[in-house]
Amino acid sequence: MQSNPNSHQVSQRHNAETSTADESRRRLFLGGRRSFLGRTGVLTVTGVVAGVMSPLISFKRKGGIVQAQNLPESNRLFDDGAFVQKAYDVRVQAAKQELDLGIPPHPTNGDEERYSNKIASDSRGLPHDERGEVNIDAYNSLTKALVSLNPDDFEKVILGGGRKLVSPIGPLAISLEGPNADSIGNPVPPTLDSAEQAAEAVELYWHALLRDVPFHKFHNNTDDSKVLAAVEELNKLSAFRGPKQNGQVTPQTLFRGSVIYVDKSDPSGKTTKFVTPPGVTEGPYISQFLLKNAPLNTQFISPLIRTALPGNDFQTTFNEWLLVQNGGDSGRSIKYDPQRRYVSTVRDLGELAHIGGALFFAALLILSAGASSDPLASGIGAPLSPTNPYNSSRTLTPGIGTFATGYFQTLLLLAPSRAIRASYWRKYYIYRRLRPEAYGGLVHNNFVNNTQYPLNDEVLNSKALAQIFSTFGTYLLPQAYPEGAPLHSAYTSGAASIAGVQATILKAAFDENFVIPNPVVPDPNDPTKVIPYKGSPLTVGGELNKLAANYAIGRDIGGIHWRSDVAAALAVGEEVAIGILRDEKLGYVERFDGFTLTKFDGTKIVI
Repeated sequence: MQSNPNSHQVSQRHNAETSTADESRRRLFLGGRRSFLGRTGVLTVTGVVAGVMSPLISFKRKGGIVQAQNLPESNRLFDDGAFVQKAYDVRVQAAKQELDLGIPPHPTNGDEERYSNKIASDSRGLPHDERGEVNIDAYNSLTKALVSLNPDDFEKVILGGGRKLVSPIGPLAISLEGPNADSIGNPVPPTLDSAEQAAEAVELYWHALLRDVPFHKFHNNTDDSKVLAAVEELNKLSAFRGPKQNGQVTPQTLFRGSVIYVDKSDPSGKTTKFVTPPGVTEGPYISQFLLKNAPLNTQFISPLIRTALPGNDFQTTFNEWLLVQNGGDSGRSIKYDPQRRYVSTVRDLGELAHIGGALFFAALLILSAGASSDPLASGIGAPLSPTNPYNSSRTLTPGIGTFATGYFQTLLLLAPSRAIRASYWRKYYIYRRLRPEAYGGLVHNNFVNNTQYPLNDEVLNSKALAQIFSTFGTYLLPQAYPEGAPLHSAYTSGAASIAGVQATILKAAFDENFVIPNPVVPDPNDPTKVIPYKGSPLTVGGELNKLAANYAIGRDIGGIHWRSDVAAALAVGEEVAIGILRDEKLGYVERFDGFTLTKFDGTKIVI
């Protein structure tokens, strides 16, 4: 049986080692200041004085000079030897805990091996021929580096333009908190020729067609013809996996977020569970955390955004598309609306996700700040989780060290790097799935250059594709960003993994069931203002799920990710957060039964 490092009893081994440790410290400290400072290694003088010296020495003044004196053993209040041993035990147990998780299978969909010309694999940034097929020597130079893991081989990757690959070595870093990158399983992405990939492509073409439609049109009694046309077509697809009501896509569920979980008992990775997280389809499309000022001490962060003007679409000509695939710069840029406003249209959400940033940090500020008479303040005063051990304390309150808002803030800022390692490891070392913009090139070539790429008829015969050609004159997928996608592959989405990990930490920190007071929606007549929302209650947990879904789907709206990219990544981020919280729990001394939260699939868990 494993020992519990949180035990308040000191083992016999601790007692024996404490005596030895105490004697060695005396020799270290009493050997003279010059000797002591020369032997502290990485310890700073401040750290030594504040954290180590105080239990062992006292001070007296002689001739205006403060001198140290050794404290009698009976006056020592802290058993630092036992504390050091406990720290060691906790770290060992955390490492063993992660090791015991094992390594899940990581099967691929086989597309990279299936197509010798690599048409189903991400190759953007490498040189391509006139049709957009990658130079095989260049592709092999990348895979050689991915196999050898030699930094020198990455410097030899053959690029086609001025853009560089994004962080292929970064995901190899070992995380000291939470699970290692390969400890999390996830579903196999759809194959190039599948009906599921076709359905995801059709949805992306509708994203492009509806970019300038306001979200207040996304409700079940809408009269917007484009919204109704998108709903009608998505319902006809044989393998569309987005949110539904009573088995049907509706205007209320259109473009809302979803999550995919892998069945851990199926090593093939093909058995999956598609879920709509609680709260994601409730009420307004946009989360309350994107519509409220974020209190920042005596300042606030405004939710009004800089957004693109209608008609800002890129890679709609083949020459521009090919230039970007080769890693070139089209020289075009977004034309911005001079008026800042709330996130109101499909395009607005795509532009919000283009930049990203500290959306969940702002959510934490909104959650933790109390209500105020200041009209600019938007704090909701959400209580901390009911399991927070300080809730029942008569004499103590939490601090930044554990369980206070400041503590969760530190986890919130650490977690994205851990989630990105997990996501990017999948991008480079497992799947290398092509981006939607590259898929659009395959569709275009089948129509214009009579190629026979194995694409499912459901995308080739779709009304969305016909309208794209009617509007833009090509079959390419219009991109909301001039540069298209970052130069790493699609599966899984890095941005969505960040959304998943941060939303999960906040759900563990705060009371998920707290009803958000005074909810709002953008004014349909003036999106620089908000008006009260009148509808079903909106909870902290539901609106955090919705925030994660908004940010994740925003990348799809930009044209750079597939639905399954972000749906799988939300689950990856959630698993990383659970691992971080599990490791953190080992070090607490408070009487704590564990973090409770509701996963994206509605399951309530205790960590």
